[in-house]
Amino acid sequence: MGNIHIPVGTSNFAEIRQENYYFVDKSGLIEELLKTDGTKVTLITRPRRFGKTLAMSMLAEFFDIRKDSSELFQGLTIAKNAQLCKNWMNQYPTLFLTFKDVGGNTFDSAYEMLRDVLAKACNTHYYLKDSHLVNENDRKVFLQLADTVDGKPTGGQVKTGVALLLRMLHVHYRKPVILLLDEYDVPIAKAKEDSLDSADYYKSMLEIISPMISSAIKDNDHLKFAVITGCLKITKESIFTGTNNFVSDTISETRLNEYFGFTQAEVDRLLKDTGLTGHEEEMKEWYDGYHFGAFDIYCPWDVMNHVKNLCLNPDFRPVGYWKNSSSNSIIRSFINHIGDAVTQKLEMLLAGNYIVEKIETDLTYRELYASEGNFWSVLYLTGYLTQVRGQELGKILQKDDMALVIPNREIKELFESTIKVWFEESTRRWDRRSLFAAIWQRKPDTVTLEMTKLLRKTISYYDYREDFYHAFFAGIFAGAGYTVESNREHGEGRSDIIVKDYGGDRLAVFEIKYSKSQKELDKDCDQALKQIDDRMYAKEFEEDYADILYYGVAFFKKRCLVKLKETG
Repeated sequence: MGNIHIPVGTSNFAEIRQENYYFVDKSGLIEELLKTDGTKVTLITRPRRFGKTLAMSMLAEFFDIRKDSSELFQGLTIAKNAQLCKNWMNQYPTLFLTFKDVGGNTFDSAYEMLRDVLAKACNTHYYLKDSHLVNENDRKVFLQLADTVDGKPTGGQVKTGVALLLRMLHVHYRKPVILLLDEYDVPIAKAKEDSLDSADYYKSMLEIISPMISSAIKDNDHLKFAVITGCLKITKESIFTGTNNFVSDTISETRLNEYFGFTQAEVDRLLKDTGLTGHEEEMKEWYDGYHFGAFDIYCPWDVMNHVKNLCLNPDFRPVGYWKNSSSNSIIRSFINHIGDAVTQKLEMLLAGNYIVEKIETDLTYRELYASEGNFWSVLYLTGYLTQVRGQELGKILQKDDMALVIPNREIKELFESTIKVWFEESTRRWDRRSLFAAIWQRKPDTVTLEMTKLLRKTISYYDYREDFYHAFFAGIFAGAGYTVESNREHGEGRSDIIVKDYGGDRLAVFEIKYSKSQKELDKDCDQALKQIDDRMYAKEFEEDYADILYYGVAFFKKRCLVKLKETG
C-alpha cells in the first residue's frame, strides 16, 4: 500500500503516468473511438467528475504528432493492438482545448477567459508563426490571438480562432487535424447560472461559442475528426446543425460508458491494490449506484478521494466529495422554481422511492425552467438522479419513460443539505408575523394553523424523523430577531427549543414530538407538555422573564398540533 500513489486534483494523463500514479486503464476508449474513425464529430455527454478531462488528455497524448507517447501507454490495453498504435499513435496534428474553467459573473470576464484559452492554444503551437507554409494573413491573426498583453483580436477573429488553428496545423503538417474539445458547454451553462442578467449574458456567450465550434467542425476539410465532451447535448442551439457524420453518446447509451466512471471490477481491484479490502460496502453505499447504459458505475472522483483518505487513515468515514467540487446551482435554481407536484416527487425520492418521468436528452440551457419534465431530465443528465432499469422494476416502461432514483448516499445528502439551506433562506422571506403574534398572544389554534401552512411549503428530507421537525421549527425563528437555544440543558434535562424575546420580557419553551399517526397528535402534545413540567425546563428563567409560555408540539407528516400550558 505504501507504494501506491493516488492522483487527486490532476486530470493530466502524462503527469499521472510519468509520476507513477495509480491509473485505472481506460485506454480501450481509443480503440472504440477508432472503430468509427469515419465519424466526423463524436459528442460525449457525461456528468461532471466522471473522467471526461482525463480521457481527453489521454487521447491528446496518444494522437499528438509532436510527441513520442509509447512509454506512457506501455502496459495499457491499447498497447496490445500494435497495428493500431503504428497507424495512429503520434501520427496526427492534434488540437486539445478545454473550456472547463471559462465562466464568471459577467460576459466580459468570461469572454476574457475564453480568449485566454485561445491564446494558450496559440502559444502551445507558437512554432506555427515561423512555418513557411502558413498563409501570411493567417499568421497575423494568429499573432493577435496569441498576444495576451497587446493583442487586440476582433470578435470575428475570436469566433473563428479554433478554425484558424486547425487550418494552420493542417497546412504545416500536411495532415488533417484531430480536434479534442473538452467541456464545450461550460461557458454556456455558467452564463445561465452565474449572472443576474442571465438572458443577455447567455445570448452574448452563445453568439461567441456557437460560431467558434460550428466553424471548426462543419464541412471543414482541415479536420480529421473531433471528439467533444460536455454535460448536456445542446444541439437545439444550432452548434452542431448541419455537421456531417455527427454521433452523440449519452449516459443512456452503452458503447462508451465503461470508459467514464469506474466499474465494480475496477473498484474491487483498486481496493485490493491499496490494501483496503473490507471497505467495499461503504464504497458502494456512498459512491456507486449510477446506471449508465448497461453498466453500473461508480463516480471516480469520489472513489479516488475516499481511497486517498483511507490510505492516510483506515478509519476515515465516507463524506461527500462531489458536492464540494461545485456550487450545485442546478439543484438550487430548480428548487426556487418548484411547485407542489415537484415537491411531492422530491420527497418520494428522498424516502428512497423512484419516480417515472419522460426524459428529454436534447435540451438548451435557456429551456431548463420551461417545464417540469426538463427539471427531471437535467437532474438525470447531470448525475443527480439515475435510472432504474425496467427488469429491476418488474414492469415495462412506456416509450421515453424512465424510472429515476437517487443513486447513492452522497447524492441524497447533497439534496438534503441543499434543501435545508433553501428552506432556511426562504423561511426568512415568508411572512411569519401572524405566527409570532399567535405564539405570544397564547393562541395555540392559530399557531397550529400557521405552522401547518409553513410545513406544507417545505420539502421533508429526513423521512419525517423527529430531527426533521426540530430543524424545521428552529428555522422558523432564524433571523427573526429572537434568540434561539436548541437542545440546551435546562432544569433536569434537555429542552428542544427555547425562544427568548428580550425586548418583550418573554420566553417560550417548545417541546417537539413525532407522532406515529394523526390520531396520536393530541396524546403526544400532552406528553410534551408533561415533559416540560416534569423536567422543569423553564425554572432557571423565572426570575429573568415576566412572561413564560410552555408549548407542546406534535407532528405527523405535514400535519401538526400545538397546545399551550402557561407557567404559574
